[in-house]
Amino acid sequence: MRHLISAVAIALSLALPAHAQELTGTLKKIKDTGTITLGVRDTSLPFSYIDDKQKTIGYSLDICAKIIDEIKTELKLDKLEVKENVVTSSNRIPLMANGTIDLECGTTTNNVDRQKQVAFTNTHFLTASKFASKKPARMDKIDDLKGKSVVSVSGSVNLVQLNRMNTQRSLGINVLTAKDVAEAFLVLETDRAQAFVMDDIQLATTIATSKEPSNYAISSDAFSDPEPLAIMLRRGDAPFKAVVDRATAKLFRSPEIETIYDRWFMKPVPPRGLVINVPMPASMKKSFANPSDSPDPASYAQ
Repeated sequence: MRHLISAVAIALSLALPAHAQELTGTLKKIKDTGTITLGVRDTSLPFSYIDDKQKTIGYSLDICAKIIDEIKTELKLDKLEVKENVVTSSNRIPLMANGTIDLECGTTTNNVDRQKQVAFTNTHFLTASKFASKKPARMDKIDDLKGKSVVSVSGSVNLVQLNRMNTQRSLGINVLTAKDVAEAFLVLETDRAQAFVMDDIQLATTIATSKEPSNYAISSDAFSDPEPLAIMLRRGDAPFKAVVDRATAKLFRSPEIETIYDRWFMKPVPPRGLVINVPMPASMKKSFANPSDSPDPASYAQ
């Protein structure tokens, strides 16, 4: 009889669905407190930024809203209080690791080194190093930069990639450096350089906010494979990651992701009505069709 009772108990426990089992980690924290804390950026247009009504909005926030809906369904919650904590490049990983934030909804690159400290859900954006130039120069390929003056930001990966390509192809580029994106763009704007190398989305945003956006073009040639951006979460929390991955995979495989993408990258965004004008590339469409949290840029190449 004891053996029979034990066997029945084991069978019943195995039959229980995962969400009926005891909660752990982030899911337990959210269920117990009735709150979830998002790490947000205040100036990362159009991913995560504060508008003129002091509300945090953006592409990454729209994706996090879908994740929150999935969490509420998983935990059978009618409502969930959403708190925000503004993070920076230097503190976002420590704040995730110590439990201050539960999801980081910003512009964080998913790479091998970071995956040793935190986890990421499926990739929601791909960015690569390209160059901006003035349209009359008619430059689109890296070889068009031969013998030209080209600027990039000091200490950036983009500058390293520019120098490497310059050496590999013997382009004879006069490499200039600037302290930040604003200064680098000013060098291009005032014709002290014929091109500016940076992440393509940062180039697009900078051009959109310039005095004459129609004067500039971004190259089709890239200095690197696309690097993945993704929502960050705590490492080693498999149940929570499963829910987050399910939410993002469901969204990315649906037509809704194109609507969300167009809202932030193809249409006027508040508060100034800027148009970033970055059509969804084929590599991103491919990534959305096959959601992945891979940190390897080569896996996203077309």
